[in-house]
Amino acid sequence: MARDSKFLAIDFGAESGRALLGIIKDNRLELREVHRFPNGPVNVLGHLHWDVLKQFSDIKQGIKLALRETDGAIDGIGVDTWGVDFGLLGEDGELVMIPYHYRDSRTNGMMEKVFQKVPRRQIFERTGIQFMQLNTIFQLYAMVDSGSPALRCASTLLMMPDLFNYWLTGEKLSEFSIATTSMLYDPTAGGWATDLAEALGIPPHIFPPIVQPGTLIGPLHESIAAELGAGEGIPVVAPATHDTGSAVAAVPATGEGHVYLSSGTWSLMGVEVQKPLINEASYQKNYTNEGGVCGTFRFLKNIMGLWIVQECRRTWAAEGEEISYADLTAMAGESPAFKSIINPDDPLFLPPGYMPQRVQQFCKVTGQPIPETKGEIVRCILDSLALRYRATVDDLDEMFNRRHEPIHIVGGGTQNKLLSQLTADVTGRKVIAGPVEATATGNVLVQGMGRGFIESLEEVRQIVRNSFDLETYEPREVAGVEEAYSIFKQIAAQPPVG
Repeated sequence: MARDSKFLAIDFGAESGRALLGIIKDNRLELREVHRFPNGPVNVLGHLHWDVLKQFSDIKQGIKLALRETDGAIDGIGVDTWGVDFGLLGEDGELVMIPYHYRDSRTNGMMEKVFQKVPRRQIFERTGIQFMQLNTIFQLYAMVDSGSPALRCASTLLMMPDLFNYWLTGEKLSEFSIATTSMLYDPTAGGWATDLAEALGIPPHIFPPIVQPGTLIGPLHESIAAELGAGEGIPVVAPATHDTGSAVAAVPATGEGHVYLSSGTWSLMGVEVQKPLINEASYQKNYTNEGGVCGTFRFLKNIMGLWIVQECRRTWAAEGEEISYADLTAMAGESPAFKSIINPDDPLFLPPGYMPQRVQQFCKVTGQPIPETKGEIVRCILDSLALRYRATVDDLDEMFNRRHEPIHIVGGGTQNKLLSQLTADVTGRKVIAGPVEATATGNVLVQGMGRGFIESLEEVRQIVRNSFDLETYEPREVAGVEEAYSIFKQIAAQPPVG
């Protein structure tokens, strides 16, 4: 690395957003949180939207606070967000609709309607992306199906981090890792699958040029710089703008053979590959090929993740019981293991609201004991996630004809030590957990690559190993694991409850 440097990572999660200042010095990274803010959907007339103006206001506040802390000396600003959602701009560059939240119900039934236009297998062969009704392709087709005037007058589609970068710089570009989440990117041809879009009635002209992680988007727009009191020329750099892309860049692995698990609202579990794996096995098992850093792809499974616990906590809070995640985990730890099992990827668990009742409903419909206490409900969820992780790593072993170990867990989910230990116990593999702020870490260090201060992805990961304490979980012999796994596989093979 040529010199010490300071980068600002703006990282949006599904529950909260944060601005973290990353200081790279002596091949180590120090992260300082300068701004944290709530994030979540807004219900408007029965539809879920993102409050994008509030989000952008928080981005600017984070930049302002970072400028104050560094006396204006920032080498780059990078934004990452969740995938699949987007904004549409008119010819004048203004939004033509409020961006929808991916859990909005308007995509219900859209997958089946799309497959009537273009066969399911053909879509996978073109894009290599896991089928989920929240994907951009199905969101856009919902607009086609409803005759949306916003889509008819749209000039440009910008994925969420691309929209924020546009508002920061005035440049309309799409970054590679976020573009691939749309299910409208062709990884073989290396560009938008505009003919696929056209076949579905999606205007092909709305897709902007694609740039790679580490690309300098441009300096802060003069109006933003003036508003925030910033000096001239502070660059906005695209990290891997899909949050999982940045998190995977920060996986502190050495060599090959490991599995990563980016754990938070979603669990994203897979391996890093040099080219997409699009074949019969990945199609049948519904795996995805999302863009990564330095030309890599993230071959992974999207798993519902700790969202189910988060929604349980919100439900109980609405009923007047505020319980911390730590206390819920402690309750789960005192509850019997494998009493009941759910398939966390069942569509029943996708929408917000009333999650404890849905967990109970799933268990009732599948003929299992119904978890009654809060501890039993959370234990059911955590056990089921660990079993889902085992099924995923078994799939990866089979598809790549090798045993994958260790499992590197990164992200906020590493703070749930019970889940980390369950993952080791149920999979029978060593788990290495950390860093917690993996997405912001990857965001900062990929910016450093883009600015020429860091030479390679290997150096990025060495800096991560130098900078954070990692926790290791060894697998233990636990009674009932094999029986529970057999039950999980039976449940996962059944038709959805939701």
